[in-house]
Amino acid sequence: MATIKEIAQRARVSIGTVSNVLNELPTVREAARQRVLEAIQELGYQPSLLGRALRKDKTNMIVMIVPDITNPFFPGAVRGAEDIAFERGFRLVLCNSDNDSEKEAIYLHEMRTYRPSGLIIVPADLSKDTEAAQQYLNAGCGVVYMDRIPPKWRGDTVTSAHEQGAYAATKHLIDLGHKRIATITGPLSGTSARARLQGFEHAMREASLPVPATFIKEAEFNKAAGHKRAVELLRLRQPPTAVFAGNDLIAFGVLAAMREAGLRCPEDLSIVGFDNLDDSDATVPRLTTVDQFAYKLGATAAQVVVDRARGENGPAKHISFTPELRVKESSAPLARTKSSVAIAASRSRRKAGKKST
Repeated sequence: MATIKEIAQRARVSIGTVSNVLNELPTVREAARQRVLEAIQELGYQPSLLGRALRKDKTNMIVMIVPDITNPFFPGAVRGAEDIAFERGFRLVLCNSDNDSEKEAIYLHEMRTYRPSGLIIVPADLSKDTEAAQQYLNAGCGVVYMDRIPPKWRGDTVTSAHEQGAYAATKHLIDLGHKRIATITGPLSGTSARARLQGFEHAMREASLPVPATFIKEAEFNKAAGHKRAVELLRLRQPPTAVFAGNDLIAFGVLAAMREAGLRCPEDLSIVGFDNLDDSDATVPRLTTVDQFAYKLGATAAQVVVDRARGENGPAKHISFTPELRVKESSAPLARTKSSVAIAASRSRRKAGKKST
């Protein structure tokens, strides 16, 4: 690898002049600058980003920490962030916390040694403090919390209007004539899951529809958890005729449980998800869902970080996108005949009783 000394010799300038060109200082004459740039290209010189960071106090890195990269929602958000970062001359470094706040804390601690220009965080646990993020902010980094917002964070945020999206999904089912509507939420320790539950409850109250305690199930944001909770719902003596799922993965689990029970969607059970994942168009039937624009969330978060890294000051930005309901095939008007859901529920209870004896 070429050195600054070799570049100086090739360009017939001093080492200090090469350094000034690398640091984009305006004190170098144009003829000398061109000779240095030509020498850099000819010798294939690659500057040390960490060395430059020591001089400028930061690299062009933006660190993004997500809780579960296997959740199909997050690759879209990461792609949006990476596209914007790359276009603006920054490089995105991805860290996956596995929904583990301790692992997230390790990343936050260790990434500081790389002197990043910015930080995008989707936190694993909202009960933890934001002191580490505040330290980045105090060091001049752009810091954005995305999707899940800690209650005490007062800095920049980018999220969706989760409550509004859930309200629209539930009202859609109510408008179709459903009265027994259940919800399977995500973990209620998170702001997004709580907001979606609030949107569901708001729509049900507005329509004066009761929500039995058995009709609210909490689950992890994955298919297996959705399946498990759906089985519980379908075994009730008065099962729901519609389910609002806290995300599309949960909805996929509901679809699987419904098929196992011998039910049809939407004839016997209407289902609405949340996220509008690509796979929601591959289900049979195609899943009605709420689009919260994952790519746009990530791209916007990265743009806020870039603006802050380039010196933009001013009050904290709190950006919230309005989700949109995508009506497809998994939701339909309530059938007026006796629901086969009740029949399947009765069979499922009898089957469960035999297994326990």
